Amino acid sequence: RHRRTGADTTVSIDRPDPSRILVFQDPTLFPWRTVRNNVATGLEARGLLKTHGYRIDEALKIVKLEKFADAYPSQLSGGMAQRAAIARALVNDPHLLLLDEPFGKLDSLTRLGLQQELTNLWQQEGFTAILVTHDVEEALLLANRVVVFSDRPARIVHEVTVDKAYPRRRDDEDLVHLRQELLSKLGIVHD
Repeated sequence: RHRRTGADTTVSIDRPDPSRILVFQDPTLFPWRTVRNNVATGLEARGLLKTHGYRIDEALKIVKLEKFADAYPSQLSGGMAQRAAIARALVNDPHLLLLDEPFGKLDSLTRLGLQQELTNLWQQEGFTAILVTHDVEEALLLANRVVVFSDRPARIVHEVTVDKAYPRRRDDEDLVHLRQELLSKLGIVHD
């Protein structure tokens, strides 16, 4: 379901498109470029830097890195580098944000903070997000729909709708029940 229009939407992904952005588990920032220049990469590649350059400062402000715009990746913590990667995605005003384990390598406190920031960004910016995670609790805290895949070859084995308002609490009774249900479907906890 499209977040902006509310309509059911099917998207065919058969080629690169700036409206669909991928954020990897590793920030993949260019080490020789400042944070600002890393965030500008997509606009530069599309020849939009002069007309859309203002988005760089907007994206840095959204992820709270405006004071680190002139820093290099080696000067950033892991969480800051991941926020820079998210800013690089947001500067392109994506309709679809694909997140492949974006918090997987972060310490727990940084992870919790970025989960909340991502939820706020999603609510503020209105993009559709697909999050790949192996963390059931993270999926329940962030998603409104959780799809469980089998091992290879991947197929859908279970799906749940998470109809809870944001921000969500880890100890919410409904989320605890959904967590047990999902872990059971994964064969980790038995009913």
